[in-house]
Amino acid sequence: MDSLISAAAAALAGGDPLRALNWVALREDAPALALRGIAMAQLGDLAQAQKLLKRAARAFGPRKALAHARCVLAQAEIAFVSRDLTWPVNTLAAAQTALEKQGDVLNALHARHLLARHALLLGDLRDAERLLANVDLSSMPPIRQAAHAMILASIAMQRFQIETARAAFSRAVEEAKLSGIPALLAEVKTAAQRLETPAARLITRQGEHLLLLEDVAALQSSPILLIDACRRVVRRGKVVIPLASRPVLFALARALAEKWPNDVCRDDLVQSAFQAKKADESHRARLRVEIGRLRQLLRPLADVQATSQGFALQPRQASEVNVLTWPLEEEHAAVLAFLADGEAWSSSALALALGISQRTVQRSLDALAAERKVQWFGRARARRWTTSAVLGFTTIMLLPTRVLED
Repeated sequence: MDSLISAAAAALAGGDPLRALNWVALREDAPALALRGIAMAQLGDLAQAQKLLKRAARAFGPRKALAHARCVLAQAEIAFVSRDLTWPVNTLAAAQTALEKQGDVLNALHARHLLARHALLLGDLRDAERLLANVDLSSMPPIRQAAHAMILASIAMQRFQIETARAAFSRAVEEAKLSGIPALLAEVKTAAQRLETPAARLITRQGEHLLLLEDVAALQSSPILLIDACRRVVRRGKVVIPLASRPVLFALARALAEKWPNDVCRDDLVQSAFQAKKADESHRARLRVEIGRLRQLLRPLADVQATSQGFALQPRQASEVNVLTWPLEEEHAAVLAFLADGEAWSSSALALALGISQRTVQRSLDALAAERKVQWFGRARARRWTTSAVLGFTTIMLLPTRVLED
């Protein structure tokens, strides 16, 4: 390594990207391109950083396997920070394998952590757990151990394993203190605070009240019939009926649950399910069809009985019917839940994370922008959406995952 490259690397390590650029700004060799890319990333120009690192990786090529893998890792980290979830995961996985073969265990673990965090954002808990299984942390520095504990805490929270999450956050705090990095310690403490922040609102016959995540965990194992408006499921204990892909049926189930044990008149059900201000005969005919479908789906947990005025929900083996929803009722709650992490998201990344079409996400973003709840910057494919932290949307823990039940 020549003296200019060494000086630039030392400047970057010391947090001085401008000084690093002074040493390598005019050079086009692979090491200089890589250092320029890292410097631009530190300065916040992520798009330019990606271009430079891509050129560096191409310049290093397969003969410089270690340097090439490190460039791929840097590109993946930038993509994750900018919430570009479409970056090639297989490429990062190959880089992780190459780093392990080359003996760079520290960066190999970092790559593994990025893959796990990517899986978590997409709701793939099993893949995240697989990536973290059998990892030897004994020789890892505190910053990597804190990151590992943070991911384990996030997995535990999404599985409602609250004590496991508390223990993981406690380890993360200890390691963050040992690292001596104030920003890392602040990040860990902010994440741990999610356990003490209202995560949902429960609607019962007696009224409404806010719940912490541990309260939600207890509720989901109770024998009551729960209509979960966060994950769009109907459940009693371990029996879960997903309705996320059946919005009309879920709207009917929620309307019936909110009036339980009373019935709901047909006109009100038509308005809830079809957003029709005035019901006509075609609406009533469609309502009968949808009620029949709902009755069939809910058969293991409840019956939907016809009354003189409309329909009523009759739970089986449950003494109570409750509705679980967001602390603040919001039509576009799922989109806000992701944006509330403070990062800048593209509409395509939100669509991928939520498992819905980009057009649907764009409609939600436009509606939220009209209400001044979100802001955007950039043009065309570079457009990103952000929001300030929204009370009641501090966590994505209650959003649907790919594995609701194991």
